[in-house]
Amino acid sequence: MKFNILKSAIFNATVTEADLNYIGSITIDEDLTERANLRAGENVLIVDHTNGARLETYVIVGERGSGVICMNGAAAHLVKKGDKITIMTFTWSDKGIVPNFVIVDEGNKFVKYQEISS
Repeated sequence: MKFNILKSAIFNATVTEADLNYIGSITIDEDLTERANLRAGENVLIVDHTNGARLETYVIVGERGSGVICMNGAAAHLVKKGDKITIMTFTWSDKGIVPNFVIVDEGNKFVKYQEISS
């Protein structure tokens, strides 16, 4: 039997932009998408620690090294510039996997991988 299991997460990200006029998605710095093993178009769950909002959207890969975390489209009503968020993605597996936890600083630059004990 397969289970939907956490594959990776980016913790402590700061939203740098919120663009209501875009059709949807979240734009994430390419450095972070690589570190978190995210792909363009991949489904992600966003948890806003500032206001408690939760939403699903898909990834757009942003400019490498820019630190961009931009909420696009209707999601920009729920998640605003300056909000602190966690970005998570899941995968189907019949085995246990070790999630990839990425910790970032205030500028959304990679700090470290975090190991979480089970």
